[in-house]
Amino acid sequence: MTQGEATVVKNAGSGYVLAPLPEWTLFPAVLRGKIRLKQSPITNPVAVGDRVRYEMDRHASGGPGKGTGDGPTAVITEVLPRRNYVIRRSTNLSRQAHIIAANVDMAYIIVSLYFPEIKLPFLDRILVTCEVYGIPATIVLSKVDLYRDEAREQTEAFHAIYEGAGYRVIDTSVVTGEGVAEIREACKGHINLLSGESGVGKSSLIKALDPSLDPKVGVISTAHLQGKHTTSLYEMYPLETGGYVIDSPGLRGFGLVDLEKGEIARYFPEMLRASEGCRFTPCTHTHEPGCAVKSAVEAGTIAPERYNSYLGMLEDDQKFR
Repeated sequence: MTQGEATVVKNAGSGYVLAPLPEWTLFPAVLRGKIRLKQSPITNPVAVGDRVRYEMDRHASGGPGKGTGDGPTAVITEVLPRRNYVIRRSTNLSRQAHIIAANVDMAYIIVSLYFPEIKLPFLDRILVTCEVYGIPATIVLSKVDLYRDEAREQTEAFHAIYEGAGYRVIDTSVVTGEGVAEIREACKGHINLLSGESGVGKSSLIKALDPSLDPKVGVISTAHLQGKHTTSLYEMYPLETGGYVIDSPGLRGFGLVDLEKGEIARYFPEMLRASEGCRFTPCTHTHEPGCAVKSAVEAGTIAPERYNSYLGMLEDDQKFR
């Protein structure tokens, strides 16, 4: 029986597709029934980006890898230790969590000020999660050709908020090509996650990064300016210019997982920096006298929008939008 190691490049619900990266040779795989994650609330024992050990079962055929060849189906026998992962609580009030992707070099969080309208607390929850698990994050402001001239003040304010916090913000348009080459160059040699709310243009950006790829592209519901889900599977794509991108389904909520309230502030980089001047340690940055974080908010060096997101995470660790 053949054994080996490979990377999960597609989660097709009932099965997986593997590739021995950097070689892009795809083959289907199924999960051995006895594999379970130690973290019982996690719904998916295997995520795209996972490195796994497998055995080649020459008596099995088929599986999720239609189009990956007529060879035998591999059986995943072990998930190797992850160096990081992006995880979210599955649904409102759920105790279960879902791993979006594992072993990620960079997370590109795709947002649009309009079409659909951005929700800053949602973005901040993703950024906090990336900070928790040590994943560098870049914010991609998409569809700027649709609104930047008419909403220049809002666009500049957004840049000020997140660049002030320490994040890189890249303006992009798949129509004009703005920002695409910059992201394409940054993706080389890395495994990159593209994530964000439904309808923000993840699939369109992937196609702009590499026109040979054909992820599904959706439309916006004009009634609610919300995106309609088009990507239902988690999938990794190789870029012709180098590197890989992971496309994930559009998200409508992002709940924090395994994070104590007293720890949240340290995952806001600008608050962590300011907190060194707080009179008390620990400090919740809510009511204590001599709080340097509250002083920074009042002085405008910490954006009130970010501080309000922080307060929202403190007040309600179960509901999220």
